[in-house]
Amino acid sequence: MEADGGSRGNPGPAGYGAVVLDPATGETLAERAEYIGVATNNVAEYKGLIAGLTAARDLASDAQVLVRMDSKLVVEQMSGRWKIKHPDMKPLAAEAARILPRAQVTYEWIPREQNKHADRLANEAMDAGKRGRQWEPSASTAALDHGAARALATPPAPAGPPGDAAKGAAAVRAALVASSGAAATTAQELADTLFADAETLADAIEPCLDADAPAVASGTHGWGPDMGAPATFVLLRHGETALTPQKRFSGSGGSDPELSPAGHRQAAAVAEALAVRGTIQTVISSPLLRCRETAHAVADRLGLTVTVEEGLREVDFGAWEGLTFAEVQQRFPDDLQAWLDSPKAAPTGGGESFMSATRRISATRDRLLSAHAGRTVLLVTHVTPVKILVRLALGAPPEALFRMELSAASLSAVAYYADGNASVRLLNDTSHLR
Repeated sequence: MEADGGSRGNPGPAGYGAVVLDPATGETLAERAEYIGVATNNVAEYKGLIAGLTAARDLASDAQVLVRMDSKLVVEQMSGRWKIKHPDMKPLAAEAARILPRAQVTYEWIPREQNKHADRLANEAMDAGKRGRQWEPSASTAALDHGAARALATPPAPAGPPGDAAKGAAAVRAALVASSGAAATTAQELADTLFADAETLADAIEPCLDADAPAVASGTHGWGPDMGAPATFVLLRHGETALTPQKRFSGSGGSDPELSPAGHRQAAAVAEALAVRGTIQTVISSPLLRCRETAHAVADRLGLTVTVEEGLREVDFGAWEGLTFAEVQQRFPDDLQAWLDSPKAAPTGGGESFMSATRRISATRDRLLSAHAGRTVLLVTHVTPVKILVRLALGAPPEALFRMELSAASLSAVAYYADGNASVRLLNDTSHLR
């Protein structure tokens, strides 16, 4: 959910905008905007937050909601890292906090240029108020600004092979042209932006001067109080199978190969390395054989048992199972291109799309976090689940899946904190194999 608010005069005629988006596709699920009369910029921002959270709750009351706003004040206050001192803000923050359970909502600050959809809704609401009317969805052009902002923030997947930097640069240039072709900002809007930024800056500085405000934490949590020990997922890709060196698609729908002799040696090496570190408390594995064999090698060395988790399985690559990338490109060129272009596209023959896999793996992550709060857990899984967990922790776009290298028997790690934030600690570590 993205939200914004503005005031032309601060205080002055004010309005808010909020939009609820599908996290995988970017599709607009709901829009809210309203002219609220004379108010400050921060009041309008909080009103936008309340409207957006209400819309998200009405769509799915059990949803996990990522709130993205360009108001540092609202994000830090609602995350509990800054005190709420202004009497106008306290009841609004309390109202926002009651809409959904705290565990379902995470807050993230974004630059103003990435919040154009909600910003345009807020301006449309203020424009309507100036005419003595209220905002009407049928007259909105906010999605146009949103399209340009989304293109700048997350360029579409390249049309060529993964890693085609020229294609990515071309997409960014096209987005810049689209953005510059949008309606020019009026002098009044520019003045409103300066007023809003001035108030937000003043409110941001105030906690730093307040002796009662939280100081910068000395650990790895950034701003705010110590959130306690995070749940840490150590992500282990299984050892090699006969298909691994040939770089063949090997998912849930294939032959379920066992570890090769090299794979068994890799499993033994990673088991020894993890024994030396001595931090693993629980071992959980994908149901596929290559992962279970790797997991048991580690668990036996650590004196632990292995729990099998269905949600950690690799995606089903359908008719591509057992084929190389070149063979798939030759036999199913259109399907492969669609798969590279969109996370909604599935491999030929009923495979699983990245969008579907992301939903499955996100649900698995949340379930395991709930069961293992504050613990260090080894997840023995596959390339795609590891990449998805890392991508989600970074807030990276879906095409980032094509831009990560994960070697057989490599270790990655993500720490998850009680406030909903995540920190990638390690990626593709193979030092134990040297």
